[in-house]
Amino acid sequence: MKHVSIGWFEIPVEKMERAMAFYEAVFDCKLNRHHMGPIDMAWFPWDESRLGAGGSLVKAEGYYKPSTEGTKIYFSSEDVNVELSRIEKAGGKIIQPKTEISPDIGFMALFHDSEGNEIALHSKQ
Repeated sequence: MKHVSIGWFEIPVEKMERAMAFYEAVFDCKLNRHHMGPIDMAWFPWDESRLGAGGSLVKAEGYYKPSTEGTKIYFSSEDVNVELSRIEKAGGKIIQPKTEISPDIGFMALFHDSEGNEIALHSKQ
């Protein structure tokens, strides 16, 4: 069977500064901002030699609209409670606390980011 994986993701934003501050606080990282013509992007740090996909916040009028009804992205975590502890202080809202999926799959949680997108977390513990 062919393996299908995510190669890149984009999270729509309305206010780039607010969204960058939110994600930098929640994930304790620094995003790298780029302007590509009319598109404003802030890239999450990633290492192409490791597992996982890179991605970006994107502000592009008429291209994307933040929503809780679109595709759901799961960010990997060592323990979802670490990021959950930062979400509300950063301007987001926890929708579902750490919940066991199954003993072999691990745990998940859901939150709304500062822009109104519904995002998920996943950890093995």
